[in-house]
Amino acid sequence: MVHFDAVFLVDDDPINNLINRRLLGKTRIGGRIEEFLSGQDALGKITELNPDDSLLIFLDINMPVLNGWEFLNKYMEIYPDRADKIVILSSSIDFQDRQRADGYQIVSGFLEKPLTIDKINYQMEKYA
Repeated sequence: MVHFDAVFLVDDDPINNLINRRLLGKTRIGGRIEEFLSGQDALGKITELNPDDSLLIFLDINMPVLNGWEFLNKYMEIYPDRADKIVILSSSIDFQDRQRADGYQIVSGFLEKPLTIDKINYQMEKYA
C-alpha cells in the first residue's frame, strides 16, 4: 500500500474529522494525520512541509469562508510545483460537482461521505 508522509483532513465538521482520522489511522497510509476546520489553515500548514514530503489531502467542498473550490484555486496558485494527491470527500451527490472536480488536474478522486476502509483502499489502488 502507498504511504504518505502526511494526510490532511480539511472539513469544517470536527466530528467528521475525528471519525475519518481514526479510520485513516487503521490503514497506516500516512505518517501523520492532521485535521483542519478551514481550508485557509490547511494551506498555511503546507508551507511548513518539506517540499519532498508526500501529502494526501481529503477535502470537503462545502465549507464556510474558503470552500473546497476556492481551496483548490489557491493551492494551485501557491503550490504549483507540489505533487500532492487531493481527494474530494463530500456529501454532495451532484453530478456537476464531480464534473467540476474532474476539471482540476490535482484532484485524483471524488468520494462521497462517509469515508470507509473500502473507499480508502479503492483510492489507494490508484496510487500503487
